[in-house]
Amino acid sequence: MSTSAPEDPLETSSPRSRAHTVSGTKTPGPKVLQSSSPKKQYLILYNFISALSWLVVLGRIVLLVPLVGFGRVYPGVGYFTKWTQTVALLEVVHAATGIVRAPISTTAMQVASRILLVWGIVNAFPSLAKSAAYSSMLLAWSVTEVIRYSFFTFNLSGYSPGFISWLRYNMFFVLYPLGISSECWLIYKAIGPAREVRVEFAWVLQLILLVYVPGSYILFTHMMAQRRKVLRGKQAQKTL
Repeated sequence: MSTSAPEDPLETSSPRSRAHTVSGTKTPGPKVLQSSSPKKQYLILYNFISALSWLVVLGRIVLLVPLVGFGRVYPGVGYFTKWTQTVALLEVVHAATGIVRAPISTTAMQVASRILLVWGIVNAFPSLAKSAAYSSMLLAWSVTEVIRYSFFTFNLSGYSPGFISWLRYNMFFVLYPLGISSECWLIYKAIGPAREVRVEFAWVLQLILLVYVPGSYILFTHMMAQRRKVLRGKQAQKTL
């Protein structure tokens, strides 16, 4: 349920190219970098650092799995991933303070589910990280976030590379099933160890697992709606 953001939580008003009329013919105007405001500079920096951090996670996964196998990935990437994801708590602050236009409840739920996985499940029960599901989950997360944060960084800087937009609104077809199935498997496998710690903990995990199915459907259909909206916008631009 936390593979990709249901909204564009870091999206803010970004400069877009304007059409200029020359002798009755519309030609695209230059894309001007407008990043002078402190808020925009902060968001560009936040997105850039986040994209770079998740790229490090992705690189470690890609290197470690062939070298040491799934069972020994966690020591090489787990600590860095925990804190990279923890920094994303700032996104809840961004939504709550109005720095970005995003629903607080959805953003908080999205971030909380990942915090649960990296701290409440994998950190509490490290043996679960030996599963291939842990590596596949991080692979889905890292690819998703590199694309997402890069998309926001470019948009906030006044540029919109077509390939980044394409990746943003098409890769979720693969990343959603991979990430969600991996998350569900880890939560399911954590129920037994959690019961030994505290039975209420196991009940909470079971409840979360039940919520994942409808929650994931809602997020997936939302991304589909976002994709259709973007495609309609591009089609409208072509007809101008």
